[in-house]
Order: sequence, then structure tokens, then C-alpha cells
Amino acid sequence: MTLLEPAPGAIGVQPASDETVRPGLVARLSAEAFGTLIVVVAGLGVPLFTIPQSNPLPGALAAGLALTAAMLAVGYISGGHFNPAVTLGNVIAGRIRLADAAAYLGAQLVGAVLGAVALFGVLRTVPKIDDSQAAFATVTAGFGEHSIIQVPMAGVLLVEVLGTALLVAVFLATTAARNPARAAAPFAVGLTTAMLLQLGQAIGNVPFNPARATASAIFSGPDALGQLWLFWVAPVVGAAIAGLVFRGFAQSTGRTAPASEARSDARSGDRRAGDTAAVADQDDSGLDDAELAAEGLDDAVLDDAELAAVTTNTDTYLGAATRRSDVKAPAEDEARSFFDRKGGQ
Repeated sequence: MTLLEPAPGAIGVQPASDETVRPGLVARLSAEAFGTLIVVVAGLGVPLFTIPQSNPLPGALAAGLALTAAMLAVGYISGGHFNPAVTLGNVIAGRIRLADAAAYLGAQLVGAVLGAVALFGVLRTVPKIDDSQAAFATVTAGFGEHSIIQVPMAGVLLVEVLGTALLVAVFLATTAARNPARAAAPFAVGLTTAMLLQLGQAIGNVPFNPARATASAIFSGPDALGQLWLFWVAPVVGAAIAGLVFRGFAQSTGRTAPASEARSDARSGDRRAGDTAAVADQDDSGLDDAELAAEGLDDAVLDDAELAAVTTNTDTYLGAATRRSDVKAPAEDEARSFFDRKGGQ
């Protein structure tokens, strides 16, 4: 991990070396709180104060752009979650520890509430808005009679689950370490968020973000708080689905170590057993088990100094045989000559 590569799932940054330091938990939590505050201020503030004739930027696009900006600004510190559902998806995908995830969730709620407090304070200063709570309710998630087009609970639940699963899946896929387009993750996640919010706002201000839903419900009265449970349960289900699918997909695409790495790993273990196996496994060497035994490659016969000599000669031979096939015969003759001398002693 590097100072520019935080918790698993960090975006757009590649580790520089093994010695660099991962940001501390306090720094990561501060980044999560700050990023979530940006997301809430834009996601709730733009539609809250929008006048269609003078505000050409849709609220959904504003929220998506704000998320992109937040991920670019502080995503390299914390991973750029800014959403409890995204954090849960990272937990299930095995990218972040459960204890850290719980701390992330707390930081996200703090940032979201602070953003809502700021917006509510602005509302109180507007002379033409007599009921700040009712104004906040216009941008708060709801279903049934609290939905813009009266969508029932089942419909809103389905949209929230599906949308959250898609959002978390895009986040996990674009921030994967093996993704060559990892640096573009903030833009992919931001655009996905904007698209989903355009759908969610038409149905019932569905945010696909439990922290944002909580922040707006707090300042919208008891009715919104009574329906808040759905905007926690549905994102959790959607995030769990995406996390499990991504984890299974990642495990099914595991790579096989190259032959050079396999040889290196074999040699790093027991030198005596590794060297004997390396010679025995080389078809080009022409030595079978009986010949090896006859040439004296038994630990009971060779002492440590002789084993070291055998190791050096064998590694030299194998390296030469791997690099150039046209020198196999000289290398083989040299190895046989050495073993013949050992056998004659």
C-alpha cells in the first residue's frame, strides 16, 4: 500500500513500492466524511433550490458530477466510497475489513448529516420559504403517497435494489487492480450515479445511498423517518448481490503463475530437495532417477559443501538451457562430467 493507495478499492493510483505507507484510519474517515458531504450538498441542494427557468443543470447530473469530483479529490486517501452500500460491497468483495467498514459508515453518516444541516440552515434564511421541513420533504426519498408518481413500496424497493446493485458493480469493476482503465473509475461511477438518479428521482427521489437518504429524512419530518428503513434494507440487498457476484467472478479468473515464478518458488524452499527435483524434472538433461542415484545425489552421501557445488552447477546449467537451446549439449556434457567425478570418488 502507498500513501496514494488507501484501503482496497482505491481509485486511479498504482502502488509505488512496498515500503510506502498507507493512510491512517483518521485520514481515511475524514476523506469519507468530506466526500459524502460534497455528494449530499450537491445531490440535495441542486434540486432543492432549482428554478427550472434559470437552472439548466439537472439535479441527477449535478449529483453525478459532485461524486466524480469527490472521488478525484480524496478518493486516493479512502477509496472514494461515500456511500454505505459501496462500502458493504467492498466488504463482501474482500477489499476492506469489517471493522474499517463500520468506521467508514459512521464517517459517511456524519458527512451526510453535516451537509443536510448546512442546506437546512440556508433554507431558514430564505424569506419566501415558510416551512423549511416541507421544502426538504420535496427532495426526500419515499414511496406510496410520498412518491412523486405514487409508486408503491414494492416498485420503489425493486428499483432501489437493482440500482444499488448496478452502482456497486460498476464501482467494484472499475476500481479493480487489474482494470487497465482504473484511473477513469471516478467518471464511470459518477456517470452511472447520474443515470440512476435520473430514474430514481422520477419514481420517488430514490438516492441509492443510505447516508443521503438518512440526512434528508432527518429534516423532513416523521413520515420520511417512518419510510427510511426501506432505503437501508434495499441498498444492503443490492450491494450484497453485487459484492457476491464480483467476488465469485474475481475468483473464477485467477491467474496461473508463470513457469519462471514456479521455478523461483521451488528453489526458495529446501535447497537440497529443490535442486534434486529440478534436475529430475528436466527432460533435456537426460538423467532419470536411477542415474541420479548412481551419480551420488543422495543427501546421505553428499555433504553440505558438495550439495552447494551441485546446486551452483545445476542452476548454471538450467539457466543456460532455458536461455539458449543451442548450448544444451555443452551444458549437459559439463553436468554429466561433474556427476561422473562425484560418482568416482
